[in-house]
Amino acid sequence: MALLASSLVAAADADRAGTSDGIRPGEGWFQRVTTMPVYENSSADEETVAEIAAVTGDGRTAVYTDSSGERLGLAGIGARGHLTPLGTVDVDGEPTSVDVVGEYALVAVDRSESFIEPSGALVVVDLSTRSAVAEHDLGGQPDAVDISGDGRFAAIAIENERDEDLGDGGLPQLPAGYLSVVDLDGDPGEWTVRRVELTGLADVAPEDPEPEYVAINGRNEAVVTLQENNHIAIVDLAAGEVRGHFSAGTDTLDGVDTVDDGRIAPDGSISGPREPDAVAWLDDDTIGTADEGDWRGGTRTWTAFDARTGEVVFSSGTELEDLAIRHGQYPDHRADNKGAEPEGIAVAEYGRHRYAFVGLERANLVAVYNVDDPHAPELVHGLPTGVAPEGLLPVPQRKLLLVASEEDDAGDGMRSSLATYRLTHASHASRLERNAAAPSIISADGDGGAPIGFGALSGLSAVPGDAGRAVAVTDNAYQPSRILTVDVEAVPAVVEAEQVITRDSEPADYDLEAVAAVDDGYWLASEGNPADGTENLLVRTDADGVVQDEVSLPAEVAAGAVRFGFEGVAVQGEHVWVAIQREWADNEPGQATLARYTPATGEWAFAAYPLDGAPDGGWVGLSDLTAAGGGELLVLERDNQRAASAEVKMVYRVDVSAVSPVPAGAAKPVLAKEPVLDLLPALRAGGGEVPDKPEGLALVGGPGRPGRAELVAVVDNDGLDDATGESIFLRLGRP
Repeated sequence: MALLASSLVAAADADRAGTSDGIRPGEGWFQRVTTMPVYENSSADEETVAEIAAVTGDGRTAVYTDSSGERLGLAGIGARGHLTPLGTVDVDGEPTSVDVVGEYALVAVDRSESFIEPSGALVVVDLSTRSAVAEHDLGGQPDAVDISGDGRFAAIAIENERDEDLGDGGLPQLPAGYLSVVDLDGDPGEWTVRRVELTGLADVAPEDPEPEYVAINGRNEAVVTLQENNHIAIVDLAAGEVRGHFSAGTDTLDGVDTVDDGRIAPDGSISGPREPDAVAWLDDDTIGTADEGDWRGGTRTWTAFDARTGEVVFSSGTELEDLAIRHGQYPDHRADNKGAEPEGIAVAEYGRHRYAFVGLERANLVAVYNVDDPHAPELVHGLPTGVAPEGLLPVPQRKLLLVASEEDDAGDGMRSSLATYRLTHASHASRLERNAAAPSIISADGDGGAPIGFGALSGLSAVPGDAGRAVAVTDNAYQPSRILTVDVEAVPAVVEAEQVITRDSEPADYDLEAVAAVDDGYWLASEGNPADGTENLLVRTDADGVVQDEVSLPAEVAAGAVRFGFEGVAVQGEHVWVAIQREWADNEPGQATLARYTPATGEWAFAAYPLDGAPDGGWVGLSDLTAAGGGELLVLERDNQRAASAEVKMVYRVDVSAVSPVPAGAAKPVLAKEPVLDLLPALRAGGGEVPDKPEGLALVGGPGRPGRAELVAVVDNDGLDDATGESIFLRLGRP
């Protein structure tokens, strides 16, 4: 059977044993090739959007809508799917969708002056000359456009969207939407536009249909979702008639997270109308919908319907939510509002298999399904994307998938992008080449049967006496504080167990940034923040995660604290070393501090660590420590920059036995550091944008495995808060 997300754990175990990875013969695995921020078609200081994409017939040029710039963007698709910016074309309005027929791009452009005066046009762009050659009035605000496979028709959903700030934001709000059908005969200037009414169909606000998305099958039938009306219509394009329609219905899910509380707890239930957004044909008789929801519902599912009867033949149930949890990309801040939020769906045939791609807008994932049997889709795996994947574009002629992610914030380094993924049939070993494939870390099922929730991995440590295990912690993006056990021999690495940290018999809530496992328990570093009155703490627990002691810094040192405090911890002989991330009041400029605590005496002593120079507009600080033996520590040092702006993601070696740390208030000796490894190549290997926060570092597989010690690292995904949210486990080789 196809590889389900839940069987990735079993696949990893099978890989260790040298057996099959669970992918059936001929089955595919999509692996990210590259990511292109679309500001490369304009400038890095400019707001951009990549929303909906299309491709030329040869699969070598992609076009995408950029509504913020009122333009169409172009990108070349090179060997193996690498992307090259090719410039833009102005379209005099906000493009909402695009498709390609022959040498022409058909761009739906919104020129509405208000919600009650919607207007728009179909702009025809000649891709060879990069110029508009025709324009057709659509009479309303267009949303989605699709072109029939034979090139005879274009179907455009004229949404005439509602004002969400008016009243309760619901329907009816006239004017009503409809479907425009364009006959693509002759010269583009001679094309004709017909109107198909969709009023009187839905049970919800039948006088005010709001068509959201449209897709055409091989019989030139268009399926149209009326999202806010929770309805689906089938239109015969040649006749210009509605041939069938039905309600999208309701669904109930048990076992999903429904509370925004920083705790991933899939133990709730939801029930409501599906309110589907995107739609695609699984075959000529079966449609699939992404059930995003809007003002009345949303079921966090995707659904397959018999297009003739409206019968539900498949529902994904909790699979999409579970996939996001298992990948460490569940958006808990959206748990009370649509969860992972399926929005897009696209279907295509690659060789002998047919795949459906479902975009999870808030989890920044695409779920890949095998739909050879459209009544029994099988989840294959998930693909990490940029922030808010909107456009899903199969390019089967090149064995590629292209994903357009729309969120853009230059100030946060979060950029709208296009990314390509290539279908591979390689063996498990080559497919999961070091750091090149995703996911690189997933979770197993916990005691309750649901996947173990994780993310925001902020610290990592080897486990004494167990060469194949590490432990990790998460920061305060998730609560309560936990210690996660990670099988590092599995590929991908597997979060296989969790242990809640308790204090006074209650779950503890720390801002954990580091962990060091010892024979009888753990040392933890909890970061403080003077702004909210929390202090930096060194925490000692027993093997069961029960807090035994909380150690504060000397008062005179703590008084100079800034927000960037405890970030790393390591045990070296009789001492516990703690990394303070950035300069405090008692530092010389350009220096951070390594603090040494001696449990036997309760004494603190300090040494200075020289930081690398910061890139323009950024800063550099420390993120973790790990003991390397012989009086040496490995130090993870990084800047706070993402993508092309990232410059410093380094591992250095320091010999702490070569200096004599001093008490608080004395002039600190400066450690000498030696470069060990630049993480940037490993962070780029997966084809995504370089994240800003590699935060956990460990040396695993040492004792009992001479010569096989390996450096591994994890990335803090910020709990998906203004970040792509990809959980990354790096395998960095011998230091």
